[in-house]
Amino acid sequence: MQWAEFPGPDPWLPILEPGTVAAALRGIQRWSLDGPARRFDAEDWWFRLQFDAPGVGAPQTLAFGGLAGHAEAWLNSEPLLHSTNMFMAHECVAPMLRPSANELMIRFASLDAWLAQRRARPRWRAPMVEHQQLRWARTSLLGHVPGWAPPVASVGPWRGVELIERREGIRPSDVRLHSRVDGCDGVVTLSVTLAGSEVAARFELERAGMVYQTSLTDGLATLVVPDAELWWPHTHGEPALYSARLVLHTAGGDDVMLGRIGFRHLELDTAGGDFALKINHVPVFCRGACWMPLDVVSLRSTPQACRAALEQVRDAGMNMLRVSGTTCYEEDHFHDQCDELGILVWQDFMFANMDFPHADAAFSASVRAEVVQQLQRWQARPSLAVLCGNSEAEQQAAMWGSPRENWGQPEFDRQVAELIQVWCPGVPYWPSSAHGGSFPHQNDQGTTSYYGVGAYLRPLEDARRAGLRFATECLALANVPPSSTLARMPGGTGLRAHHPGWKTRSPRDLGAGWDFDDVRDHYLRRLYGLDPFQLRATDPERYLAFSRAVSAELMSATFGEWRRGASACRGAIVWFLRDLWAGAGWGLVDERGVPKAAYHGVKRACAPVAAFISDEGTNGVVLHVVNERSSALDAHLDVALYRDDGLCLQRSERRHAVPARGAPSWNLAEWFDGFLDVSHAYRFGPAEHALVVATVRDVTGVQVGEAFYFPEGLPSARERDIGLSASVIRAGGEGPVEVLIQTRGFAQSVHFDVPGFVAEDEFFHLAPGSERRVRLMPLPWLNQPPARPRGTVLALNSASTAALKEETAS
Repeated sequence: MQWAEFPGPDPWLPILEPGTVAAALRGIQRWSLDGPARRFDAEDWWFRLQFDAPGVGAPQTLAFGGLAGHAEAWLNSEPLLHSTNMFMAHECVAPMLRPSANELMIRFASLDAWLAQRRARPRWRAPMVEHQQLRWARTSLLGHVPGWAPPVASVGPWRGVELIERREGIRPSDVRLHSRVDGCDGVVTLSVTLAGSEVAARFELERAGMVYQTSLTDGLATLVVPDAELWWPHTHGEPALYSARLVLHTAGGDDVMLGRIGFRHLELDTAGGDFALKINHVPVFCRGACWMPLDVVSLRSTPQACRAALEQVRDAGMNMLRVSGTTCYEEDHFHDQCDELGILVWQDFMFANMDFPHADAAFSASVRAEVVQQLQRWQARPSLAVLCGNSEAEQQAAMWGSPRENWGQPEFDRQVAELIQVWCPGVPYWPSSAHGGSFPHQNDQGTTSYYGVGAYLRPLEDARRAGLRFATECLALANVPPSSTLARMPGGTGLRAHHPGWKTRSPRDLGAGWDFDDVRDHYLRRLYGLDPFQLRATDPERYLAFSRAVSAELMSATFGEWRRGASACRGAIVWFLRDLWAGAGWGLVDERGVPKAAYHGVKRACAPVAAFISDEGTNGVVLHVVNERSSALDAHLDVALYRDDGLCLQRSERRHAVPARGAPSWNLAEWFDGFLDVSHAYRFGPAEHALVVATVRDVTGVQVGEAFYFPEGLPSARERDIGLSASVIRAGGEGPVEVLIQTRGFAQSVHFDVPGFVAEDEFFHLAPGSERRVRLMPLPWLNQPPARPRGTVLALNSASTAALKEETAS
């Protein structure tokens, strides 16, 4: 297309900054996720930027961070760039710049029109995807999977456009940085090309004021750090980092910052169908969630918002995030902060479910360039744990009935593995998120998407029976958010779970006759013995409370099963950390980061020190304690048996040393004199006790773990009064307040209804006669949070609620 043919909108819409079309229109209040749907792929979109370039005397570069869609760009009427790969960045030398009145024009052609062209058909179908020929388009599947993502496709300059001065002289390029551990020492190798005049340089590492340095010779350097501090995931130690820089010995030469690196030894054991990661020779149980973009409209985040989200991950005891091939590559600040916070990253390449045309030369060349660009960004990052070829492509092919020879993509795997050895040596490559065994979704071999407990409606016992090795995604439930989130849905808090407005945002598999609300309801019935339909019809608020509790209980129970010492499971990643929009989505937190009950269930089960109780049938009841810390735990263990009226029938206390990185177990039958049917498996008459509570305290008396067991299943009845009370303890000033919760009887799934505040923990149980302090924090987006918290504390088994009472801290 020539300049004279530009149609150009009339009039142009002024936007705040480059980004996706949806983000631009949202920014000027011309579109909203909550308004009528708009198909952005059906239209051509034009962006125009008029700008001055006063430093035009020096060569300059236009840098495009990413162009989502089929894009053509012109600068001052001259063709500049053509891009078909959303995941590629581009730098274009701009010799035609003027000191003023420059004009950059970018056209994004209709993806729908491009998809309408005839192309070879795939060897299998991906039912979750709206158009099978999306396999040819290098774009995010977000916006193209209507079963679980909002209908907002990514079109436009989504990673921004920047004008960069190309300074003459020294220009480092082709930087290759690799760190490894050699005995007790850390070793870093650097290879760099310095374009420009000959120059002397040195390579430096710095940590805590200590500087290690060596000279650069012919662009090469090897630096040894004696007795280097190792990088650990935060659950197992400190994520130690070293700042790397290149110092140029030239007049006025600047230091070139190369980022921060860490020293860690990474191993992946796949022998015998296993999938076990070791960091610094220590087995690590990997747990966390699949990361979703913090803003599904722009696919961007600020460093501050990203850090807050990652701190929430760390605080929940999660130590791994998976960036799924259904989404997009994350920005550098995401990886920087995972390095800093000690969060491992399972990184998919952006391929999911479909039969991608890797045999096509043009497609393959684009993908190779994409892979190299990403590997260059990820090199020497200690948080990078696994690089994965795709999300569920092998599984999709197998489930669709495609012949076994079509499941894999060996040539692509070989090429990517070779590139990884160049740019990220030492990081294991895994062909697909579900891979290994006689079929890709076999639970006890390799990795899988585990939905036995979940979509396949298996009993909780399946978490053990399946012999799961490593779940790259699992436990997808339609997790009900707090009332503050429901209020933001179209229809507000009056929206009921059966309403079409609610169902529009309920995740589902396309074509299925059920959705994930149905899955949650199935487990509500199984766990509590209640009819979800009747409960929803007669008491919708109680239905929502039980629905939230279902998520918390399922998360706690399954992770407890997988973390016990005898389990073969090496890791489990929940499908979705964060919802993409307000509703009962798969996320552990809502689209603004407010925790759901599911988050609190995961947090309790994933702590570095945790306790679990398992019912072993006629073998009795077993207490498991996990200690991932590098030092032994001098543990005081207390096990109490309570009657349903709260009376303690028996108590046994013991002191045990729980070894570092250990997970011992004890059969509770040996803790009491004589035969005691703790699990009520033999049923020699009615059960004497209704509740077993195990508490773990450290040597200072601080509680570090707690587990509850119900011999006859989770209760669902309500008592008139369990003696629940809640007192607000003010520390003065703004910010969090502390609430002291006390109970006379057993309090089940304690939760809060305090408008304007979010609790740091809820949907927890309280043993009879116990108490807990919980912080309430103002919702961060409120311009004027309430001056004082007003509301109630509730428990599932209490007909009465506890109003917050104000007290003054002593």
